[in-house]
Amino acid sequence: MKLIKLFFIAAGLTLTANAVTAQQKIGSVNTADIFDNMADVKAAGDAVDNLTKSKQTEIDKVINEYQTKLKAAQEKEKTLTTANKDAVTKELVAAQTELDNLGKKIEDARAQAAKEISNKQNELFTPIQQKVKDAIYAVSKEKGLNYVFDISARGSNLIYTEGGEDITEVVKAKLGASASKPAVGKAKK
Repeated sequence: MKLIKLFFIAAGLTLTANAVTAQQKIGSVNTADIFDNMADVKAAGDAVDNLTKSKQTEIDKVINEYQTKLKAAQEKEKTLTTANKDAVTKELVAAQTELDNLGKKIEDARAQAAKEISNKQNELFTPIQQKVKDAIYAVSKEKGLNYVFDISARGSNLIYTEGGEDITEVVKAKLGASASKPAVGKAKK
């Protein structure tokens, strides 16, 4: 008798779990496709590229100055004789100090440029990411989806999907992103 009751309880729980699962709506979205087709992302990328080029130009100027002074010091070293040893040695020591300072200036400029570029990326891309996230949430709610998986990530936990609703195009339309490239195929077992 206990075995029969246990069987009915287990069957009831299984049926209840299946009924709850059947009511869950699952969708997918390809965020990489969305970002690839957004004008905001292109504009932000261009701004970061311009800043990067500007900073690299500044660093290149200091590197060129370093190379010029290094070459001058190497030429000066070739003029070293026993007669002018003291004077040339003083000049070479001063040149080495100046080269060390320029080397430090180059390192500092690179570190500062990396920091500024990173800050600019965060400043420009964080609002775009939030905008996409909000659009995905809005479309998910409109479509009554309970779960939405991002299918753009290779290492996602989603291995098999079938029958889920891909909301990528709807999210892109909501964001005013351009037409899609060929969609990435769904991962299947």
